[in-house]
Amino acid sequence: MGCGSFRNNHDNGNCVCQVVRAIKDIQDNAVEAAECQSCTSCFNEPLGSLVSPVKEMVDTRVFVLKTADGTPFHAFFNDDYNACVSIYFRVEDVFDNCCATLRVLVPGKKDGGNFVPVNFVKGDDKCCINLSKHCQVTCFKASNDCVTVDLSCFCAIQCIADVNLGICNS
Repeated sequence: MGCGSFRNNHDNGNCVCQVVRAIKDIQDNAVEAAECQSCTSCFNEPLGSLVSPVKEMVDTRVFVLKTADGTPFHAFFNDDYNACVSIYFRVEDVFDNCCATLRVLVPGKKDGGNFVPVNFVKGDDKCCINLSKHCQVTCFKASNDCVTVDLSCFCAIQCIADVNLGICNS
């Protein structure tokens, strides 16, 4: 079956599912020391190796999922930033072979050391997503919103950055 086709077996053969599982394992096994690597991929270990050299402790591999038509999957979040929509995620859990709980991340940029959200909503009617804003994103914050997805419904995954969101801090 092709990408985007209906599947009722949710087998582990889905490549997006395998990558998200690998990201979850890498996040769970994050360590402080890392080796520099010349090429970035979602499979780079340890967590932090998407940035070379690793400058700080990280707890999250930020990624984007793409649908069958190539558009980034998006989800909504409630926050004080009035941005409300994001294409960036952190894996929180993978279960039932190919389902996952993803934390929606707030995209942002730094302005004088302060976090400023990047709003992906196009126009006042909030009907469309402006993907050209992706180029402005330089940092992320964790939202409190999560979405549960069937990973077999996606055709591509792109890892964006390894960052410290303070998710694991007590």
